[in-house]
Amino acid sequence: MRIGSAALLFALSAILAAPVLARDVLGIFGRWGAFRDAGEPRCFATAEPLGARDAKRGWLPFASVGFWPRKGVRGQVNIRLSQQLQKGAVATLNIGGKRFVLTGSGADVWTRDRRDDAALVAALRTGGDMTVHGRAQNGTAFSDRYALRGAATAIDAAALGCARR
Repeated sequence: MRIGSAALLFALSAILAAPVLARDVLGIFGRWGAFRDAGEPRCFATAEPLGARDAKRGWLPFASVGFWPRKGVRGQVNIRLSQQLQKGAVATLNIGGKRFVLTGSGADVWTRDRRDDAALVAALRTGGDMTVHGRAQNGTAFSDRYALRGAATAIDAAALGCARR
């Protein structure tokens, strides 16, 4: 691990912590981490947006790519935004000129289907950074920006972490 990785590990663990759920660290890669839940086999790659610790809110924002072998889920993208979306609004995600529309409610958004998940994961692997835009409940526009260095390796580690389960 590099200097600062311990702090990132702590932050990522706190983001996804569950009170009674054991979690294995599969690795920390740049600003991304890969984890496996011990009970129900579930693995995911995750990162927090740049500057996430600066904001005051009741939750921590993150982007994740999840794998649930028993449910047949591979590469499902979930993003918890830094703001709650305005009712009826969508979020848009941009990576290297590619645009994705994300749906959901509150602060949680997803792609529309498995095809969009696959396209977004492919873009995560090659992009330099990712920005998610939305309109908050108070009507103001906001953006969450992620560095993608390490995302591909973390996604691979999460996929391998649940490959035999």
